[in-house]
Amino acid sequence: MDRRTILAGLAGTGLGGVLPNLARARTAMNGMMPGMAAAAMGAPATALSGDLIELVIDQATVRVGGRSGHAITVNGTTPGPMIRLREGQQVCLRVHNRLAEDTSIHWHGLLVPFQFDGVPGISYPGVAPGQSFDHVFTVRQAGTYWYHGHSGMQEAMGLFGPIVIDPAVPAIPAAREHVIMLHDWTDVHPHVLLKRLKQQGGFYNRQQQTLAGLLAGRDQTLGERLEWGRMRMDPTDIADVTGSTYTYCMNGHDSAANWTGAFVPGEAVRLRVINAAAMTNFNLRLPGMPMRVVAADGQDVVPIDTDEFQIGIAETYDVMVQPKSAQPIAIIAEAIDRSGQCRATLAPLGAPAGTAAPIPPLRARPLLTMRDMGMGAMDMTGMDMAAGTLDLSAPMPAPGQGGHAMHGGHGGMKMRDKSLAPPGLRLGPGVATLSAAPADRLADRPTGLEDVDHRVLTYADLKAAVPRPQAPPTRSLDVHLTANMERYMWSFDGVKLSENPAPLAFRAGERVRVTLINDTMMPHPIHIHGHFFDLVNGAGEAAPRKHTVNVLPGGKASFDLTADAVGDWAFHCHMLLHMHAGMFRVVTVREQAA
Repeated sequence: MDRRTILAGLAGTGLGGVLPNLARARTAMNGMMPGMAAAAMGAPATALSGDLIELVIDQATVRVGGRSGHAITVNGTTPGPMIRLREGQQVCLRVHNRLAEDTSIHWHGLLVPFQFDGVPGISYPGVAPGQSFDHVFTVRQAGTYWYHGHSGMQEAMGLFGPIVIDPAVPAIPAAREHVIMLHDWTDVHPHVLLKRLKQQGGFYNRQQQTLAGLLAGRDQTLGERLEWGRMRMDPTDIADVTGSTYTYCMNGHDSAANWTGAFVPGEAVRLRVINAAAMTNFNLRLPGMPMRVVAADGQDVVPIDTDEFQIGIAETYDVMVQPKSAQPIAIIAEAIDRSGQCRATLAPLGAPAGTAAPIPPLRARPLLTMRDMGMGAMDMTGMDMAAGTLDLSAPMPAPGQGGHAMHGGHGGMKMRDKSLAPPGLRLGPGVATLSAAPADRLADRPTGLEDVDHRVLTYADLKAAVPRPQAPPTRSLDVHLTANMERYMWSFDGVKLSENPAPLAFRAGERVRVTLINDTMMPHPIHIHGHFFDLVNGAGEAAPRKHTVNVLPGGKASFDLTADAVGDWAFHCHMLLHMHAGMFRVVTVREQAA
């Protein structure tokens, strides 16, 4: 047994469950292995700043939601400490590795030289056990960002923390600000999560439809259910790992621990919201309190008022709120499938310790629709093959029986006919469906929020605070997000990373329109390293700049990318298990030969 296995065993039996904040020496006296410390769940209040910032990656046991588990920590906590920088400064971020395995940290959303981007196997070898690595660069931006591990699945085990960068020219600050870091936590090792999903794609889904739901009219009609059954698709398959296993947290606190931030009635409060989850997109709202969105992915936007927004994994949003009365206010982060949620509290300054806002009941779980299959609101009955999701997992017909149809037996195209695949997409066992009529869904309310009775932010609402004239793209590139969800296989263009696909190649300085086409029935937050892109959302020169876009099921999203950073960069889905299973490519940017 290796050291990790022993540590995981200790955590699973509860032998590693010691109280937070005990000294390392006390922990060792309790019979734990060297290096196995107790960790505080929740980053310390003091931010790290200056020209040299040292981060120590280690292992520890944390206890959340009544369960103890093995964690990867930064400076003894998870989330790790906040790093506070200033635009224009030069900084050295020194990472020390006290683990028994390689590690790394990626500075998510920061524009850095590729050799300091922190992705082993692409930009550097990683940080070996007992070694240190200096990331030295000039800070080129301001805003809300974060850092996380990029080795194995250490990120899911607690290796992440927030970054706040103040502008070079000081802006008028909010009276008060709080970082709200959302994440999911389980004592189940991420490799075990992946193994179980490989064995059964719906292993963690405890919200599937029932006969009682059919009779009560809460779920699909019998006809709809029969059609979806013939397609071998589940309209409740919205999140791979759910609240049946995850405890949802804000700043390291679950609802019972109740993270609390102060406010003064009448003063504006800035909330820097970061989704650092491994597998969970969240819906965020403050019941009864409007929010004003002022930044997305660290970039200022024209302020837009909303009551709720969905934040994809790896995205950040800055919002302003202005409480009027001295009543506690709930911050609610709800999992996209509504299998669980987390409550934090904004409390009036000077309120008694333990002040907590009420926790609203979970809302009814959503169901996927025909639009999530790339069909819009069309009726499937008698549908022609050219107008819907193509089921490539169906067997080929016997000779003389005609072609297979879309899922339910309509139409006449051969499902394994490679002419169905657009250029650059490889059909195989890892591609079970194609969205034959994907729609631009940037103006759609995101999954599960289609019918709520209040304002919901969409990508079409976002406009850059300062418009930027840009040259038009000189070429276009389509990238398909592909999967066999039953077998838990994920890829780009039908090819997973382990199959060593060729990099997506760009010439330095060229501008390319990239269109992401989601051939699956699950949203995917797609992130590119080393660059920002202009989201093509109808805003023209005011297109918002982002580094991550959540592509809705059966839909597509386009962005214009100026390849202005020479080097090799990661490009991947930020759902950690999807990335680990193969939804990952390398983007290479090279100077054009003379």
